[in-house]
Amino acid sequence: MADRSFLDWPFLDDGHRAWARELADWVERGLPALPTPDEHDLDAVYAACGALVRALGQAGLLRACVPAAYGGLREQVDVRSLALGRETLARAGALADFAFAMQGLGSVPVSLFGNEAQKAALLPGVCRGELIAAFALSEPDAGSDVAAMQATARRISDEQGDGWVLDGTKTWISNAGGLADRYVIFARSEGLDRGPGNRDAKGISAFLVDAGTPGLDASERIPVISPHPLGVLKMNGCRIGADRLVGHPGQGFAIAMGTLDLFRTTVGAAALGFARRALDEATSRARGRQMFGQRL
Repeated sequence: MADRSFLDWPFLDDGHRAWARELADWVERGLPALPTPDEHDLDAVYAACGALVRALGQAGLLRACVPAAYGGLREQVDVRSLALGRETLARAGALADFAFAMQGLGSVPVSLFGNEAQKAALLPGVCRGELIAAFALSEPDAGSDVAAMQATARRISDEQGDGWVLDGTKTWISNAGGLADRYVIFARSEGLDRGPGNRDAKGISAFLVDAGTPGLDASERIPVISPHPLGVLKMNGCRIGADRLVGHPGQGFAIAMGTLDLFRTTVGAAALGFARRALDEATSRARGRQMFGQRL
């Protein structure tokens, strides 16, 4: 049994302690009932991840990913609750941690910066596991260097109304490849008249885009060692309404960094969960192995 004495630290409150118990109980009782996919079978991995998101939502364990006003656990999305969720689920399995974390990463930009209509359209479904969210920032030549982003968002106004047209490619996008229902896509909307070498991060905006929007191809998958739904987004004249802008034009960098700042600490929590599982497995093996007629 894992040492849970850290739950007594003053850094956590009674709500966090109750949340940790709820998580641990579900991992023990609910998770074993779900299928474990062959990590080399991408169709099985994607299906298992979708099933995990639905199961987490039905169990109420995605409440940590959204504010209380939309069915969430606390008034605002709380890094401690997210960290407890990731540590517990990562110890159980990488895909469980992934399914939980990506629901938060893909929806927190809207929780923090979206308008009321955007929040109402996305967050309750994310909380219930009925909508799968994704965060689309990285590009083939723009990962950590966000200012190198080449995807564009151009304003348009015609007989169809006001909107934006997105073009470009995103890669290494979790839940792309046919799993996500909604994407928060970052693209350069300001300063497009300046050459690529003269652009900065201030011209980036964020947009909430439905899977299946004409001009958005999210079908390509990237196979990796871990069971991790990962893919490519290709935007070719992808038109969206003006109401799909999250925050204000040019606010995309702040939205991306605000979201990532909330989740960076939780990566350490997930790593702790993986390490605890590795210790459990190694200890169990050492205690049970027979050598020279006796236990090791």
